[in-house]
Amino acid sequence: MDSTYEMGPGGLECLGPHSSFLGLDLPETGFEGVRALIIPAPYDGTTTYRSGTREGPRAILAASRELELFDEETCTEAYRHGIATLAEVPVTVSSPRDMVDNVRAAASSVISAGKLPVLLGGEHLLSLGMIEAVAQTWQNVTILHVDAHADLRETYQGSPYSNACIMRLALKHASLVQVGIRALTAEENDFIRDRHIPCFFAYQLHRQPELYGRILPALGENVYISIDLDGFDPSIMPAVGTPEPGGLGWYEVLSLLRLVTKNRRVVGFDVMELLPIPQTAAPDLLAARLVYKLLSYIFLDNPLPC
Repeated sequence: MDSTYEMGPGGLECLGPHSSFLGLDLPETGFEGVRALIIPAPYDGTTTYRSGTREGPRAILAASRELELFDEETCTEAYRHGIATLAEVPVTVSSPRDMVDNVRAAASSVISAGKLPVLLGGEHLLSLGMIEAVAQTWQNVTILHVDAHADLRETYQGSPYSNACIMRLALKHASLVQVGIRALTAEENDFIRDRHIPCFFAYQLHRQPELYGRILPALGENVYISIDLDGFDPSIMPAVGTPEPGGLGWYEVLSLLRLVTKNRRVVGFDVMELLPIPQTAAPDLLAARLVYKLLSYIFLDNPLPC
């Protein structure tokens, strides 16, 4: 990583252009000109099957520096609204809960500074730190959870602090809407039914695309978007720890995200679980483009002249 710059409340440090998202330096207006702060969190201490998502944040940042800054769909250049990248969240190996606390502390500093927090993972458990921080500021938050897995286990391998339990833990702080699920236990299925969690299974969305129209009404005013990249079909996103067939398509997800950002307040989001494949650039670029697309949609409340 290249040099960092201390800026803003809480001594937040941002990366220089050789390591930042999109290769951006700080705006000429400095901290005041930053609207969104990227939080890289390189940790995968509780991953199962295939590990390596700790390399995901750097891969996303590297791929982002190859993106075009103009978005043809929104006719905007979202970077002009101010995007900066924080130094990586310090990795703590003592316990997963400590790592969640590190993410929460970073996200809280970003929110206190009046900026939009954007987490790059790393394993999905880290989203809990973001959700805890967001819930301390915003009332009645709904999590829009795009994923192949329900992540509603009470414990996994003897611990509640696992990527397989993230949404069970998050329900203590926010309500939940799940999209694209296609791998879960019988107990998780019962939990969804008993708790009346709106869950839009992947097979249902493929057979009845009109069901996408029911997702928005299930969301509250304030939405936190959590995207596990295995929510996408592995034909376009093979670079995940547990790829499941039958996932969502690129434009399906984008259409949903644009609808949500147009009609709800997005108070933060994450893109998690990229497991880079050597010599395969497409998944890294998809993840980076997804981040930029979502920022483009969020910033449309104050679009630039086209």
